Amino acid sequence: MQEIVGESLARRLVEWGVDTVFGLPGDGINGLMEGFRRQREKLKFVLVHHEEAAAFMAAGYAKATGRLGVCAATSGPGAIHLLNGLYDAKLDHVPVLAITGMQETSVLGSHYQQEVHTALLYQDVAEAYNLMVTNPQQMPGVLDIAIRHALARRSVAHLSFPNDVQVALASEDPYRHVSPGKPPSSSPVVSQPAVPAEQADLARAAEVLNAGNKIAMLVGVGARRARDEVLAVAEALASPIVKTLPGKMVVPDDHPLTTGGLGLLGTKPSEELMEECDTLLMVGTSFPYGKYLPSPGQARVVQIDVDASLIGMRLPVDAAVCADAGVALRQLLPLLQPRTDRSFLTRYQQERDAWRADMTVLEDASRDPIAPQYLISCVDRVATSDAILTCDSGTIATWAARHWTIRGGREFYLSGNLATMAPGLPYAVAMQHAYPGRQVIAFVGDGGFAMLMAEFLTAVRHELPIKVIINNNNSYGQILWEQIVLGYPEYAVRHRQPEADFAAWARACGGYGAKVTDPKDLPGAVREALAHPGPALVDCDVNPNEPPMPGKVRYDQAKHFTEAFLRGQPNKMATLATVARDKINELRS
Repeated sequence: MQEIVGESLARRLVEWGVDTVFGLPGDGINGLMEGFRRQREKLKFVLVHHEEAAAFMAAGYAKATGRLGVCAATSGPGAIHLLNGLYDAKLDHVPVLAITGMQETSVLGSHYQQEVHTALLYQDVAEAYNLMVTNPQQMPGVLDIAIRHALARRSVAHLSFPNDVQVALASEDPYRHVSPGKPPSSSPVVSQPAVPAEQADLARAAEVLNAGNKIAMLVGVGARRARDEVLAVAEALASPIVKTLPGKMVVPDDHPLTTGGLGLLGTKPSEELMEECDTLLMVGTSFPYGKYLPSPGQARVVQIDVDASLIGMRLPVDAAVCADAGVALRQLLPLLQPRTDRSFLTRYQQERDAWRADMTVLEDASRDPIAPQYLISCVDRVATSDAILTCDSGTIATWAARHWTIRGGREFYLSGNLATMAPGLPYAVAMQHAYPGRQVIAFVGDGGFAMLMAEFLTAVRHELPIKVIINNNNSYGQILWEQIVLGYPEYAVRHRQPEADFAAWARACGGYGAKVTDPKDLPGAVREALAHPGPALVDCDVNPNEPPMPGKVRYDQAKHFTEAFLRGQPNKMATLATVARDKINELRS
C-alpha cells in the first residue's frame, strides 16, 4: 500500500517521539485519521468530547512532560474550538502542535461549507509556525520545521491540510512542471542545550547582589528544574524566596527559606517583603502584576531568564542574565559573598510561620457549610508525596495556592497567564496518560467542571484513574468577588438552586462518585476517592460566601468592598458572618 500524506504525517510524528494525539475526528480530517489508524500501534489517538479539551490536554501534556503536545481537529468549527487551549499553551510558553483540516483545494474561495481559513485565524496564536500544506511533497519537511519551531520557541505551531492533500500519495508533485524547486528534507531532531550565561553579565549580577542588604528572590516556573540551585543561592544570600503561582512547585512549601506566593492569591509576608527589599533577584519569571513588585527605584533588580525578550518587562533591571535558570545560578553561586547577617530572613520566617498558622485555623472541620479551605486540606493530607494537582482558574486557585502543600515530588499546574476556566479536568486526563503510575488530582470549581464535564467520561473510557475534587459553591466565585472589589454588588454570578449533583454524573459514566454536604463525611469521601482504582469524583458543597481574601487588604480594596455592600450587595449578612468568623478564628490561633 502506497503511503498517503496522512500516513506520512503520523509516521513522522512517531519518529519525533510523539506517542499521543488528543483530538476529535471529522470529515475535514478523514485522510489524517486514516494515517493515524495505520500507525495506531505506535501512536495513540485519545478521543475526546470537545476540541477545546483536546487543546488543553496537549498544553497540559507539554507542561508536565516538557515534550511536544499534539492536538487535532477538523476544519471550520473544530479548528475554532481548539483556540482557547492553544492560547493557554502560547501564553504559558509550552510547545504544542495543532493539526487541522481544510476543504479541498478545488473549492477554496467558493464560500464552501465550513470554509474557515485557519492559517489566517491562527496568525496570532500559532506564533512559532503556521502553514496550510498545499503540495504532498512538502511532507514531511514542513512537519519537521513546525515541530522544531514549536520546541525551540516554546510555543504553538499549526499545520492545516486540505482534504485532497491528506489522501494524496506522499510522493506526488502535481506542480513539478512549474518549478525546479526541491521539497524540504530534514531529520527528526532538535538541539536544545541549556544556555550558559555570559561572564560579564554574571559579574554584574554578583556585584548588585553582593551590595544588597535586604535581598528577596522571586522565582517562577522557568526555574522549575533548578530547585537545588535556587535553594543554594537563597541560602548564600540569606534571602527569602517568593514564588509565582505557576512557579509554586519550584521550592517546597514547607522549606524554611520560602514565604510562599505573591499577588492577590499570595501571602502577606511575601507582599510585605516586596515592599521592603532593596534588592530583587528574579529567576524564570516575568511576573505580570506590577503593583505587587517593588516600586521603581526602591530596589536594584537582577533578572535571569532564558528568553531575553522577557527581561526588564516589568521593572528596570540593573543586571540582565539571559541563560537557563539552573546553569546561570550554578555559575553565579561562587561569585556571591555568603551572608552572616540573617536578621532580614529570620524576621520574614517568623511572619511566614504566623501566616501559616492563620491558614491552618481556616481549615476548620466544624464549619457548616463546609469551608473550601477544609476541602483542599483534606486532599492535601492524604494525597501521595508525588501527586500532581491540576487546578482551574477562580477561587479554587486561591485555596490551592494556600492549602496545597508542595513537598517531595508533588507538582501543581494551572492556566497561568491566560487564566482561563475549565483546563483542570483535561490537564488531569493528559497528565495521567503521561504518568500512569502517579496520582493525578483535578481540583476544580463547579463552573469550570460544567464547561467540559464530558471529559470525565473520556477518563472512564480510556481507563485513566484521575481523581476530581469539585469545590461546589454554585457560582462563579472569583467573578463574584471581583465585582465586589470594584465596588459593585454582585450580579448574574450565582446559579439558581438546586445545586448540581456531579457525583451522579460520575457514577453514570461508570466512575466513583460521592456527594458531600456534611463536613463529617468529607475526610472519608476524599480517602475513598483517592484509593479508588479508577476515575473518581467528589462533589463537595462549600460555603458560597467564603471570600478569597487577599494576603494583605489594601485601603482601596476595603473601600470598594464597603461600597458594594452599601449599594445593595445580596447575601451580605452571610458574607459578613463568614469574614467575621474567619477573623475571630485567626485571632484565637
